[in-house]
Amino acid sequence: MKAKVLLSLVLLCGYLAAPTARADDAAPAAPAVPPACELPSYLLTSESRLPKVAEAVKAGKPLEILVIGSRSTTIPASEDASYPARMQAILKDKLPASEVVHVSVEIQSKKTAEEAATTFVKLVEAKRPTLVIWQTGTVDAIRAIDPDDFRGAVTGGVTALQNAGADVVLMNLQYSPRTETMISVPPYLDNMRVVAQEHDIPLFDRFAIMRQWNDQGQFDLFSPSRGPELAKQVHDCLGRALAQFVIDAAHLGPAQQQN
Repeated sequence: MKAKVLLSLVLLCGYLAAPTARADDAAPAAPAVPPACELPSYLLTSESRLPKVAEAVKAGKPLEILVIGSRSTTIPASEDASYPARMQAILKDKLPASEVVHVSVEIQSKKTAEEAATTFVKLVEAKRPTLVIWQTGTVDAIRAIDPDDFRGAVTGGVTALQNAGADVVLMNLQYSPRTETMISVPPYLDNMRVVAQEHDIPLFDRFAIMRQWNDQGQFDLFSPSRGPELAKQVHDCLGRALAQFVIDAAHLGPAQQQN
Protein backbone atom coordinates (compact mmCIF):
# COMPACT_ATOMS: atom_id res chain seq x y z
CA MET A 1 0.00 0.00 0.00
CA LYS A 2 2.84 2.42 0.89
CA ALA A 3 4.45 1.82 -2.48
CA LYS A 4 1.17 2.56 -4.27
CA VAL A 5 0.71 5.80 -2.33
CA LEU A 6 4.27 6.89 -3.07
CA LEU A 7 3.90 6.05 -6.74
CA SER A 8 0.72 8.11 -6.98
CA LEU A 9 2.40 11.05 -5.26
CA VAL A 10 5.46 10.95 -7.49
CA LEU A 11 3.34 10.72 -10.61
CA LEU A 12 1.32 13.72 -9.47
CA CYS A 13 4.58 15.60 -8.89
CA GLY A 14 5.88 14.64 -12.29
CA TYR A 15 3.92 16.76 -14.79
CA LEU A 16 2.45 13.65 -16.34
CA ALA A 17 0.05 11.42 -18.19
CA ALA A 18 -0.54 10.83 -21.89
CA PRO A 19 -0.61 7.77 -24.16
CA THR A 20 2.22 6.39 -26.26
CA ALA A 21 2.79 8.86 -29.08
CA ARG A 22 5.12 10.30 -31.70
CA ALA A 23 6.31 13.79 -30.87
CA ASP A 24 4.48 16.24 -33.09
CA ASP A 25 6.54 17.23 -36.14
CA ALA A 26 4.88 20.65 -35.92
CA ALA A 27 6.13 21.31 -32.37
CA PRO A 28 6.95 25.00 -31.96
CA ALA A 29 10.44 26.12 -32.86
CA ALA A 30 12.88 27.28 -30.23
CA PRO A 31 13.93 30.86 -29.60
CA ALA A 32 16.96 31.76 -27.51
CA VAL A 33 17.41 29.86 -24.25
CA PRO A 34 15.32 31.49 -21.49
CA PRO A 35 17.23 32.51 -18.34
CA ALA A 36 15.26 29.96 -16.31
CA CYS A 37 16.73 27.15 -18.41
CA GLU A 38 20.36 28.09 -17.82
CA LEU A 39 22.61 25.41 -16.34
CA PRO A 40 26.28 25.08 -15.43
CA SER A 41 28.17 23.38 -18.23
CA TYR A 42 29.21 20.38 -16.13
CA LEU A 43 25.58 19.22 -15.96
CA LEU A 44 25.44 18.99 -19.76
CA THR A 45 28.86 17.44 -20.34
CA SER A 46 29.64 13.78 -20.98
CA GLU A 47 32.92 12.10 -21.81
CA SER A 48 31.00 9.32 -23.56
CA ARG A 49 30.00 9.69 -27.18
CA LEU A 50 27.07 8.95 -29.48
CA PRO A 51 28.80 7.64 -32.62
CA LYS A 52 25.68 6.46 -34.42
CA VAL A 53 24.01 9.84 -33.98
CA ALA A 54 27.13 11.55 -35.33
CA GLU A 55 27.27 9.19 -38.30
CA ALA A 56 23.60 9.69 -39.18
CA VAL A 57 23.80 13.49 -39.01
CA LYS A 58 27.05 13.74 -40.96
CA ALA A 59 25.69 11.40 -43.64
CA GLY A 60 22.41 13.35 -43.90
CA LYS A 61 20.38 10.33 -42.79
CA PRO A 62 17.17 10.55 -40.73
CA LEU A 63 17.79 10.83 -37.00
CA GLU A 64 15.32 8.56 -35.24
CA ILE A 65 15.15 8.98 -31.48
CA LEU A 66 13.09 6.76 -29.19
CA VAL A 67 12.35 7.96 -25.65
CA ILE A 68 11.40 5.12 -23.31
CA GLY A 69 9.98 6.47 -20.08
CA SER A 70 7.20 6.81 -17.57
CA ARG A 71 4.27 9.19 -17.47
CA SER A 72 6.64 11.99 -16.45
CA THR A 73 7.70 11.98 -20.11
CA THR A 74 4.45 13.68 -21.05
CA ILE A 75 2.06 16.51 -20.13
CA PRO A 76 -1.71 15.96 -20.15
CA ALA A 77 -3.36 17.48 -23.23
CA SER A 78 -0.10 19.28 -24.13
CA GLU A 79 1.88 16.72 -26.08
CA ASP A 80 3.72 19.35 -28.12
CA ALA A 81 4.98 20.94 -24.87
CA SER A 82 6.50 17.75 -23.46
CA TYR A 83 10.27 17.45 -23.29
CA PRO A 84 10.52 14.92 -26.17
CA ALA A 85 8.60 17.28 -28.46
CA ARG A 86 10.66 20.25 -27.32
CA MET A 87 13.87 18.27 -27.85
CA GLN A 88 12.73 17.43 -31.37
CA ALA A 89 12.01 21.10 -32.10
CA ILE A 90 15.43 22.19 -30.81
CA LEU A 91 17.26 19.51 -32.79
CA LYS A 92 15.40 20.47 -35.96
CA ASP A 93 16.33 24.07 -35.32
CA LYS A 94 20.02 23.35 -34.72
CA LEU A 95 20.71 20.60 -37.25
CA PRO A 96 20.84 21.15 -41.04
CA ALA A 97 17.55 21.88 -42.78
CA SER A 98 17.92 18.70 -44.83
CA GLU A 99 18.14 16.58 -41.70
CA VAL A 100 15.01 14.61 -40.73
CA VAL A 101 14.56 14.35 -36.96
CA HIS A 102 11.83 12.16 -35.48
CA VAL A 103 11.30 11.65 -31.76
CA SER A 104 8.86 8.97 -30.68
CA VAL A 105 7.79 8.11 -27.15
CA GLU A 106 7.12 4.73 -25.57
CA ILE A 107 5.45 4.91 -22.15
CA GLN A 108 6.38 2.09 -19.77
CA SER A 109 3.99 3.12 -17.01
CA LYS A 110 4.68 1.71 -13.53
CA LYS A 111 7.29 -0.74 -14.85
CA THR A 112 10.57 -1.45 -13.12
CA ALA A 113 13.78 -1.40 -15.14
CA GLU A 114 13.67 -5.18 -15.36
CA GLU A 115 10.07 -5.20 -16.60
CA ALA A 116 10.73 -2.47 -19.16
CA ALA A 117 13.91 -4.11 -20.48
CA THR A 118 11.99 -7.21 -21.56
CA THR A 119 10.30 -5.13 -24.28
CA PHE A 120 13.43 -3.57 -25.75
CA VAL A 121 14.30 -6.07 -28.46
CA LYS A 122 10.84 -5.85 -30.06
CA LEU A 123 10.74 -2.06 -29.61
CA VAL A 124 14.02 -1.53 -31.41
CA GLU A 125 13.04 -3.94 -34.16
CA ALA A 126 9.83 -1.98 -34.71
CA LYS A 127 11.17 1.57 -34.35
CA ARG A 128 14.73 1.20 -35.74
CA PRO A 129 16.02 4.13 -33.65
CA THR A 130 19.44 5.70 -34.05
CA LEU A 131 19.30 6.71 -30.39
CA VAL A 132 17.34 5.40 -27.41
CA ILE A 133 16.91 7.64 -24.37
CA TRP A 134 15.93 5.40 -21.46
CA GLN A 135 14.31 7.19 -18.51
CA THR A 136 14.21 4.85 -15.52
CA GLY A 137 14.68 4.41 -11.78
CA THR A 138 11.61 6.00 -10.20
CA VAL A 139 9.44 2.89 -9.96
CA ASP A 140 12.39 0.83 -8.69
CA ALA A 141 13.07 3.40 -5.96
CA ILE A 142 9.42 3.53 -4.93
CA ARG A 143 9.19 -0.24 -4.76
CA ALA A 144 12.54 -0.40 -2.95
CA ILE A 145 13.93 -2.88 -5.48
CA ASP A 146 17.31 -4.17 -4.34
CA PRO A 147 19.86 -1.71 -5.78
CA ASP A 148 22.08 -4.53 -7.03
CA ASP A 149 19.12 -6.09 -8.83
CA PHE A 150 18.30 -2.68 -10.28
CA ARG A 151 21.84 -2.28 -11.58
CA GLY A 152 21.67 -5.74 -13.14
CA ALA A 153 18.38 -4.88 -14.85
CA VAL A 154 19.73 -1.58 -16.22
CA THR A 155 22.86 -3.35 -17.42
CA GLY A 156 20.73 -5.95 -19.21
CA GLY A 157 18.55 -3.28 -20.81
CA VAL A 158 21.50 -1.21 -22.03
CA THR A 159 23.19 -4.31 -23.42
CA ALA A 160 20.03 -5.28 -25.31
CA LEU A 161 19.71 -1.80 -26.83
CA GLN A 162 23.36 -1.67 -27.86
CA ASN A 163 23.26 -5.17 -29.33
CA ALA A 164 20.24 -4.06 -31.37
CA GLY A 165 22.37 -1.32 -32.91
CA ALA A 166 21.28 1.85 -31.10
CA ASP A 167 23.19 4.53 -29.26
CA VAL A 168 21.93 4.83 -25.67
CA VAL A 169 21.49 7.71 -23.23
CA LEU A 170 20.41 6.89 -19.69
CA MET A 171 18.18 9.43 -17.93
CA ASN A 172 17.80 9.15 -14.17
CA LEU A 173 14.94 10.04 -11.85
CA GLN A 174 13.27 13.43 -11.74
CA TYR A 175 13.87 15.54 -8.65
CA SER A 176 10.96 16.22 -6.32
CA PRO A 177 11.59 17.92 -2.96
CA ARG A 178 8.15 16.74 -1.79
CA THR A 179 9.13 13.07 -2.05
CA GLU A 180 12.87 13.32 -1.31
CA THR A 181 12.42 12.34 2.34
CA MET A 182 10.05 9.48 1.47
CA ILE A 183 12.15 7.60 -1.08
CA SER A 184 15.81 6.53 -0.84
CA VAL A 185 17.06 7.81 -4.18
CA PRO A 186 20.91 7.81 -3.96
CA PRO A 187 21.45 4.04 -4.48
CA TYR A 188 19.55 4.18 -7.78
CA LEU A 189 21.32 7.33 -8.95
CA ASP A 190 24.69 5.79 -8.09
CA ASN A 191 23.96 2.51 -9.85
CA MET A 192 22.80 4.24 -13.03
CA ARG A 193 26.04 6.21 -13.00
CA VAL A 194 28.04 2.98 -12.63
CA VAL A 195 26.22 1.31 -15.55
CA ALA A 196 26.77 4.37 -17.74
CA GLN A 197 30.47 4.33 -16.97
CA GLU A 198 30.81 0.59 -17.53
CA HIS A 199 29.11 0.80 -20.92
CA ASP A 200 30.67 4.14 -21.89
CA ILE A 201 27.31 5.78 -22.55
CA PRO A 202 26.12 9.28 -21.61
CA LEU A 203 24.03 9.79 -18.48
CA PHE A 204 21.61 12.73 -18.58
CA ASP A 205 21.42 13.69 -14.91
CA ARG A 206 17.83 14.90 -14.79
CA PHE A 207 17.81 14.64 -10.99
CA ALA A 208 20.75 17.03 -10.54
CA ILE A 209 19.47 19.37 -13.24
CA MET A 210 16.02 19.74 -11.69
CA ARG A 211 17.49 20.10 -8.21
CA GLN A 212 19.75 22.87 -9.54
CA TRP A 213 16.74 24.74 -10.93
CA ASN A 214 14.84 24.32 -7.65
CA ASP A 215 17.76 25.28 -5.40
CA GLN A 216 18.64 28.33 -7.49
CA GLY A 217 15.03 29.52 -7.55
CA GLN A 218 14.36 29.14 -11.28
CA PHE A 219 11.45 26.82 -10.50
CA ASP A 220 9.62 26.14 -7.24
CA LEU A 221 9.18 22.37 -7.44
CA PHE A 222 7.92 22.15 -3.86
CA SER A 223 4.88 24.39 -4.21
CA PRO A 224 1.61 22.42 -4.01
CA SER A 225 -0.07 25.02 -6.24
CA ARG A 226 2.09 24.43 -9.30
CA GLY A 227 0.04 23.91 -12.42
CA PRO A 228 0.32 23.12 -16.13
CA GLU A 229 2.25 26.29 -16.95
CA LEU A 230 5.08 25.29 -14.62
CA ALA A 231 5.05 21.82 -16.14
CA LYS A 232 5.41 23.30 -19.63
CA GLN A 233 8.27 25.55 -18.53
CA VAL A 234 10.16 22.68 -16.89
CA HIS A 235 9.61 20.40 -19.89
CA ASP A 236 10.73 23.14 -22.26
CA CYS A 237 13.97 23.53 -20.31
CA LEU A 238 14.49 19.77 -20.13
CA GLY A 239 13.95 19.48 -23.89
CA ARG A 240 16.47 22.23 -24.56
CA ALA A 241 19.02 20.71 -22.20
CA LEU A 242 18.59 17.23 -23.63
CA ALA A 243 18.92 18.43 -27.23
CA GLN A 244 22.17 20.23 -26.40
CA PHE A 245 23.37 17.18 -24.46
CA VAL A 246 22.81 14.95 -27.51
CA ILE A 247 24.54 17.40 -29.87
CA ASP A 248 27.55 17.68 -27.57
CA ALA A 249 27.79 13.91 -26.92
CA ALA A 250 27.69 13.30 -30.68
CA HIS A 251 30.52 15.86 -31.06
CA LEU A 252 28.63 17.71 -33.78
CA GLY A 253 30.62 20.79 -34.64
CA PRO A 254 29.50 24.03 -36.32
CA ALA A 255 29.63 22.37 -39.74
CA GLN A 256 26.81 20.03 -38.70
CA GLN A 257 24.70 22.72 -37.05
CA GLN A 258 22.66 25.63 -38.36
CA ASN A 259 24.26 29.04 -37.95
